[in-house]
Amino acid sequence: EESGITTPSNLEEQAILLVGRELYEKLIKGYTEKQWGRDCKDLPAFIIKRVPLRFTYNNNYFDDPYQGIPDGGYNHLIENLLGETEVLLNCDFLEHRVELEKLAEKIIFTGSIDQYYDCCFGPLEYRSLRFETHHLNISDYQGNAVVNYTDRETPYTRIIEHKHFEPGLSTDTTVITREYPVEWKPGMEPYYPVNDSKNQQLLEQYCRLAAGEKRVLFGGRLGEYRYYDMDKVIASALNLAEREL
Repeated sequence: EESGITTPSNLEEQAILLVGRELYEKLIKGYTEKQWGRDCKDLPAFIIKRVPLRFTYNNNYFDDPYQGIPDGGYNHLIENLLGETEVLLNCDFLEHRVELEKLAEKIIFTGSIDQYYDCCFGPLEYRSLRFETHHLNISDYQGNAVVNYTDRETPYTRIIEHKHFEPGLSTDTTVITREYPVEWKPGMEPYYPVNDSKNQQLLEQYCRLAAGEKRVLFGGRLGEYRYYDMDKVIASALNLAEREL
């Protein structure tokens, strides 16, 4: 009522509608603007809707009843899932697509959907990350796996302390990684799709091409050009497999 906002037209208005101006400016504005490299007024409202809002004393980021990572890490899980499947690494599909396409009755493409079509309508935009990792001769740096820095002045968005992902791991040293958001350029790793109106209109053009494909399925953050959390991208993959099989 205080904001006077009824239909938010951008991320700033959506955030103020959800939590008020004070919390928006303390926790959301600075973090979001350095993460996306854009003013909050220039970002779509739906981006902030994935941030959980609840009126309890639960201070975890996620509200899921079960949370965890695989024993031994994700490499161990993926290796077991693949089993005896032939795997070819360090091979750019788009550079070898003619010979690779001959091998398959159906292809699941998890690269960037615009690059599959040679960016014929123009390139989709992403945000990328730069990582700065330090091995420290102390047993504990921050006491948590992840600490976010929500102010605009700190150049990194968060610090990861890896040992805390595996509870009970006690060592005399620790490894931390600082994450710096950067504008994506060709050749860099694309992490976050920029789902503003311009890119969404571009995506729709590529999706119309993809809908006409008989042998190719597009999936994942890049193939669908969607920002997915880990559980959501796994759910998307399982749903795709169920539809196909």
